[in-house]
Amino acid sequence: MKRKMLLLSLAAAFTGFWAGHPAYSQQKQSASLTKYVDPFIGTGFHGHVFVGANVPFGAVQLGPSNISQGWDWCSGYHISDSTIVGFQHTHLSGTGIGDLGDISFMPTTGPIKVFKGTAKDMQSGYVSTFSHQQETARPGYYAVQLNRYHIGVRLTTTQRVGFHEYTFPKSDQAHILIDLEEGLGWDTPVKTAIKQVNDTTVTGFRYSKGWAKDQRIYFTAVFSKPIKTFAVYDSTAAKTGMALEGEKVKGVLSFTTTAGEKVYVKVGISPVSTANAMANIKAELPGWNFNQTVATADAAWNKELQKVQLKTTDEDKKRIFYTAFYHTMIAPSTFNDHNGDYWGTDKKVHSKAGFTNLTTFSLWDTYRAANPLYTVLQPERVNDMISSMLAIYQQQGSLPMWHLMGNETNTMVGYSAVPIVVDAYLKGFKGFDAKLAYEAVKATAMRDEMGTKYVKNLGYIPADSTVESVAMGLEYAIDDWSIAQMAKKMGNMADYQYFSKRGKNYQNYFDKQTHFMRGRVSATEWRTPFSPFVSRHRKDDYTEGNAWQYTWLVPQDVEGLIALQGGEQPFIKKLDSLFIAKGSIGAEGSPDISGLIGQYAHGNEPSHHITYLYAYAGQPWKTAEKVRYILKNFYTSKHDGIIGNEDVGQMSSWYVFSALGFYPVNPANGLYVFGSPLFDEVNLKLPGGKTMHMVAHNNTDQNIYIQRIMLNGKSYTKSYISHADLMQGGELVFEMGSKPNLNWGKTLQDRPYSAKP
Repeated sequence: MKRKMLLLSLAAAFTGFWAGHPAYSQQKQSASLTKYVDPFIGTGFHGHVFVGANVPFGAVQLGPSNISQGWDWCSGYHISDSTIVGFQHTHLSGTGIGDLGDISFMPTTGPIKVFKGTAKDMQSGYVSTFSHQQETARPGYYAVQLNRYHIGVRLTTTQRVGFHEYTFPKSDQAHILIDLEEGLGWDTPVKTAIKQVNDTTVTGFRYSKGWAKDQRIYFTAVFSKPIKTFAVYDSTAAKTGMALEGEKVKGVLSFTTTAGEKVYVKVGISPVSTANAMANIKAELPGWNFNQTVATADAAWNKELQKVQLKTTDEDKKRIFYTAFYHTMIAPSTFNDHNGDYWGTDKKVHSKAGFTNLTTFSLWDTYRAANPLYTVLQPERVNDMISSMLAIYQQQGSLPMWHLMGNETNTMVGYSAVPIVVDAYLKGFKGFDAKLAYEAVKATAMRDEMGTKYVKNLGYIPADSTVESVAMGLEYAIDDWSIAQMAKKMGNMADYQYFSKRGKNYQNYFDKQTHFMRGRVSATEWRTPFSPFVSRHRKDDYTEGNAWQYTWLVPQDVEGLIALQGGEQPFIKKLDSLFIAKGSIGAEGSPDISGLIGQYAHGNEPSHHITYLYAYAGQPWKTAEKVRYILKNFYTSKHDGIIGNEDVGQMSSWYVFSALGFYPVNPANGLYVFGSPLFDEVNLKLPGGKTMHMVAHNNTDQNIYIQRIMLNGKSYTKSYISHADLMQGGELVFEMGSKPNLNWGKTLQDRPYSAKP
């Protein structure tokens, strides 16, 4: 116990490097929850999750990369593989495009090899095999045995520093290769450099292009053992000297090691300079105690996981939940130095910023649930997220779409930062410039690019002018509705009227004959031929989906969508049909269309709110049925336990919200629609020392239907709860049953109509 308390004290002392956020409280800590996190969940199928060591929202994602390439290796790792080409300091988690993989380290023995080899001829390079039985991963820690070299590898991190421990065999040819050519996915180097500064320090940088067109990362590596010899290579060609600059530079540090000798390396990274990388090491990891650093990282993760405390007899559900919760905190990732410096979208260094600058904004995915989840469980970070987006606006003239390493990738459709900014503003977050925020959301919506010119002039995007026109137009309507709410709150009624009208533009894509959203060529003509089932990836009117899935993408005005379908009963009939409709998406469909129930596709984000739409038509019990089915069948504790691409925390955020019992259908109106709570008891730790204690009586795998709700001892008849009420804390009690209560949530005044403030 004394050792445990000592580790907790050490953890508190080292929290200065958690991006400037408050240090750990000295209050009594509950039992650790990191034991329930399994980072290997989602490494199979198409989960694309990161495996390695990191801290919550850290700049460093230090982990192994396999030699294989392809869609299922977007994060660099897939459970089907047993090869390692290096331990790299940056990785993406749950993306559909591969990038990063910067600053690759690989310990080896024997003759020096600087070519990584191939999957068919591994002996030609330095790649090693490994066994999953000799591999360990948990929050903040990764370990593996390299079979080829009999080297044990352990990894941990601080916010901006990767910490390596290599246990070598006896060898007079022990090496550590720094490969600046190596990257992941689309990433290729354009300019790299390495330099030995002294007998324990190496510095360098890596400029590359890929998904993000202009990436820059600097590093400083400090070694615990003096370097015996240092050699530099341009790709595979040996060069003379202690420094080299070129396109594919590599450095090899050599040592003589005794059996079981441990060599440690601290690698600081920076978007600005090698000097800042060294300063990050001095600020965050001045010592060499590896186990202490592991404990500190574990404490950082445990602090976050403790925000949700569960009571259940099902340990497997705990593993699924806390792993999902963990996956929501890998990104957005820190993209500044300990002193506040960062590299902006304008390709300039911004010194000593007054906020923690962040990157890896997968906004088309995360605006739906991940960002609303942050307003509940990461409120101390929301202002940094919004401030980062506003800085990007000032530097590039618009809010980010899919921002990565100081670059706008312009990936996906919509200007999805808008509902995130608006949601934070409407929920009362004060740590950013509200006037600048409104300027940013309006300026982003008023551009004449990516179809917005047509939105302003026609109210719809002609299908023959722009690919993915329906998806784009529906997303814009959500974003514009959000701007209208911010304008109203600010008293700007002219803008409120204008953007409210644009928020209704979804109606222009609705075909009253087929009752589907479809591509419109002109005011009087639809695109033909038309099938609601077929999807042609990047070639048709939808983004990673079909008409069955996109017809429901109106979370900002569900009552308006009900009216378009002809009223409640036709709406319910159509919604019921979604979950049983059978038809082929065709040979050109996106692989993201996974997790199908009929034509509902849980593996992709546009479907995520759909199960909760029943509550708007007075049949919330159908939401309970669908949500429980998805929770049970599409999220498991197995390697393939995520039914689709993790999408930078969005898939897991759906699980976290839905397991708690509610979901933000409209991402910017501050209402959470009830579904079916999964756990018997939950304590949500909220700001200001408040707690929301949630209890589900008679809760079983059969008793999935809410019979009644009590809030703070009083009957609560609404089928939703507001953000304001949730954050007040108190007690929320669900009575569950095996049969639907057909009267609960039925009346109009108890439904979560999206126009409510």
